[in-house]
Amino acid sequence: MVGLVAVLVLAASADQQLVELVPSSLAWALAALQALPLLLVVSRPLAAWRLSALGLTLATFAEVGHAPTPFWPWPVSACIAFVVLVFVTAQRYGRDVAIGVDLLTAGAVLLPAVLLVDLPPVVLGVSVVAVTLVLVLGESIHSRLEAERHLEQAEQQRRAGLARQAVLEERSRIARELHDVVAHHMSMIAIQAEAAPYKEPGLTEQTRRTFTAIREASTTALTEMRRVIGLLREEDEGPERAPQPGIDGIPDMVRAARGAGMQVDLTLTGGPDRVPSVVDVSVYRIVQEALSNAGRHAPGAHVAIEVERSSGGVRIEVIDDGGASGGRAPLAPGGNGGHGLTGMRERAALLGGTLRAGRRQDGGFSVVAWLPMDGPRVRTRDGRGESSTNGFDEPEGTDGTNGSDGPAGVGPTATGLPGGGGLDALGGHVGARKAGDGHVNGQPRPDGQGEG
Repeated sequence: MVGLVAVLVLAASADQQLVELVPSSLAWALAALQALPLLLVVSRPLAAWRLSALGLTLATFAEVGHAPTPFWPWPVSACIAFVVLVFVTAQRYGRDVAIGVDLLTAGAVLLPAVLLVDLPPVVLGVSVVAVTLVLVLGESIHSRLEAERHLEQAEQQRRAGLARQAVLEERSRIARELHDVVAHHMSMIAIQAEAAPYKEPGLTEQTRRTFTAIREASTTALTEMRRVIGLLREEDEGPERAPQPGIDGIPDMVRAARGAGMQVDLTLTGGPDRVPSVVDVSVYRIVQEALSNAGRHAPGAHVAIEVERSSGGVRIEVIDDGGASGGRAPLAPGGNGGHGLTGMRERAALLGGTLRAGRRQDGGFSVVAWLPMDGPRVRTRDGRGESSTNGFDEPEGTDGTNGSDGPAGVGPTATGLPGGGGLDALGGHVGARKAGDGHVNGQPRPDGQGEG
């Protein structure tokens, strides 16, 4: 109602001046065209400005041949409405639209008045300056509101990130305790159950079968526990339900990074058709974190990514040259820049792999990881299980253990369990047996497995 009253008052005021110069019917039409756009000032300010500018220009052409009011061919009320629309348009749409409005106002509204009705050039200059100042004011308010909106979004993302980080840290702590405490004791149960028949040669066959059942049950429990640990450490919500990215998604990641201005080269070589799902996801996450670190700490750097698949595992190498300075920006004191590297190392260790990261002597940073295909039992993309019967042979160029026997012949050190692992890579056989020789501590296995 208030807007309608303002429009009627404006139209009447405009008509009083125009009726002295043009026929009354035309005066009312022009007055309505100059006043009605105010009704659109909130919903469609740009369209309202266009209509108002059209009304002022038509009024100029209508006054050709008539004696205009001194120095000014338009009603003052219509000019006030036009300035309001100019301000709202700049405040709503920002700099680019404001520049266009300024140029069109000067060329389509003010210049015809100079050429057709003898508007003094000095009045033209003052009018252009006034309109420009109004546009600058509107655009500055637009920029301030946009900055506040971005700051609010950043703050919301920061709070959400802190909350998620707290959840992930708690899940990681639980997974670490399960791995370091419960898994150790379960592996000891398996070892003792397998060694018991050799400590007590006079055991009955029923007792031997009981110990075998204990060993197999503890091994199965340990395998499932490692699967649960993997789920706890997985960053994505609902890992069992949500589609997980893998090696096939790395090219898309690289294309996105290039689109953001990064210089990235990608080399994907070799590989079996079927990669265990946990390995597949872990390769993607390690490359993602390494690429993100390069963009964050070495802006402008050239990044080379190489992912090499083989029947034994996947080798990952991400190297950057440090950017123009040849080095990386130092982390802020107390920053959490090391959390990404810690997460990558834990992810690799969980799969029985290794990861090495550090500065290069000739500048830049490198991340080199090795993830075995047959580490702790993992699921493939088709849902079938795969198990390992020994440690993995790590290719040269990465650090960490290489799957050799631990102390006192207690299995491969690559499993990461205390004392050389105790249980060899969760393949269902106890690490105290050397792979495939059918013996435990130099004595034949009671169930005859592994012989031949």
